[in-house]
Amino acid sequence: MGIGATRNLKAAEEVAKITAIESRATGFNWNYSPLADVNTNPANPVIGVRSFGENTDLVSQMTVAQIKGYQKNGVIATAKHFPGHGDTSVDSHLGLAAVTYDRKTLEEVHLPPFKAAIAAGVDSIMTAHVIINAIDPELPATLSKKVLTGLLREEMGFKGLIVTDAMSMHAISEEWGSGPAAVMAVNAGADIVMATGTLPEQLETFDALNKALKSGQLSEKRVDESLKRIFDAKLFKYKLFKDRYTNPDKAAKIVSTPAYKQTAAEVARNSITLLKNNKVLPFNASDNKTTLVVGPKIYGSTSYIEDIAKAADDKSAGSITSFVTATDSTDTEIGQALQLASKADRIIVPTFSASGLPAGQAKLVKALQQSGKPVVAVSLGLPYDIQSYPEVGAYIASYAVERWGSPVPTSWNAAVEVIFGTQPGGKLPVSIEGLYKYGYGLSY
Repeated sequence: MGIGATRNLKAAEEVAKITAIESRATGFNWNYSPLADVNTNPANPVIGVRSFGENTDLVSQMTVAQIKGYQKNGVIATAKHFPGHGDTSVDSHLGLAAVTYDRKTLEEVHLPPFKAAIAAGVDSIMTAHVIINAIDPELPATLSKKVLTGLLREEMGFKGLIVTDAMSMHAISEEWGSGPAAVMAVNAGADIVMATGTLPEQLETFDALNKALKSGQLSEKRVDESLKRIFDAKLFKYKLFKDRYTNPDKAAKIVSTPAYKQTAAEVARNSITLLKNNKVLPFNASDNKTTLVVGPKIYGSTSYIEDIAKAADDKSAGSITSFVTATDSTDTEIGQALQLASKADRIIVPTFSASGLPAGQAKLVKALQQSGKPVVAVSLGLPYDIQSYPEVGAYIASYAVERWGSPVPTSWNAAVEVIFGTQPGGKLPVSIEGLYKYGYGLSY
C-alpha cells in the first residue's frame, strides 16, 4: 500500500527489480508477489496494507510494473490471490471466506488486475481460499474447476503456472484436509500445491497425490500438463539447472548495496501520507525540546516503538522519552503516559491495527491530545486508524507493518523524517470513510 501511495510506477518496478536481484543472489527464484487484490473492504483482516489500494486501475498498473521488475531480473512473479481476496471479512488462515458480489462486480473491480497481469506475461498466479459465489458457490477458488480451469485457463487464457495458497490454512485443512484438498486442487487445474504446515501435513499432501495418481483418481494426462508448464519455466525460461549454487560472499555484498538502501529510503519517503496537520508539524529537529514517543506492543514486541524512538533520537537535537503500552492500552498505562507527557514538549503516538483498532489505543491518543501538547499520530498498519481518534492534531500513514507484524523499518524511519521536516510524498491509496477521499495527501 505504501508503494501504491507513491503513485510511481517506475518506483514500483525498481523495488521489484532490487528484490529480484537480491533474491537470486541469495538463492531464491520465485516470489509470491505482487498482490493483485483490490482492497475494497476496509475491515479486511488479512489483505490490508499488502494490497496496493482500493482502486482497480492503480492495482492493475502497480501489479504490471512489479511483474516486469521481477521477471526481467530472473525471478518468477506471482499475481495473487485469484480471483480476488480484497473484499473478504474472514481471514482464510482461520476460516473459509465467501464473497457475495455479482459477476459484474467481479469483472469490473477484482479481475482487471489479473487480466493485466496475464497480458504482461506473468508466469504464475496464486489461488484464493475464497468462495466466489458468482462463479462457484460451493467450492473455494483453490479447489474449483469452474474457477481455475473454466475462468482462469479457458476464459482468461492463462497459460502459466497456477500455484495454490498454503494448504495448511484452516479454510482448506479444517474443511477438507490437506491431502484430499491437494488432489481436488490439481484436478481443478492447479500445477503446484503449496504444502506448508507440519511435517505430517506435508507428508499427507504428498501421499494423497501419490495414491491418487496410482489409483487413477488423478490422471497421468492431468499431471503431465502441469509438469510441462513447470519444466517450461524451470528449464527453458529461467534456466534454473544452470548455476544452481549461490556464492555467499557475493550475496552478502549484493544485499548490502548502498544504492539499493537509498532507493528504498526514497520510495518510503514518497509513500508517507500526511492526512492532517493543525499547525503541529513539522517538529523542529534542531531545537532542544523533549519528544515523547508512546505506543503499543505489536504482537507482543516492544521493538517497534523502541526503534521509532531511536529514529526520533537520531533526528532530534533534544531528548527523547519512550513508553510502550499493552496492545490494547490500559487506563493505568494511559495515566503513566500522561505523566510523561506533562514533562515533554511534543508527542509522537504510533498506533497499529491489522483490522479494527484496539479501543485502548484510540483512548491513549485522545488522552494525549487533551494534554495540550502538540501530538502527531502515526498509523503503522492500516491507514484507517484516524477514524477512531479524528480529533488528533496531526496524522501520518506509514503502511509499515502488515497483518503478521512483519516490519518495514525503512517506512517508519521515513515517517519520522517527515515528522521532523522532510517533505511527505504519499497520496492516499484508499478512502477513509467520512474523513478523506482516495488520493488525498498534504505537504508542507
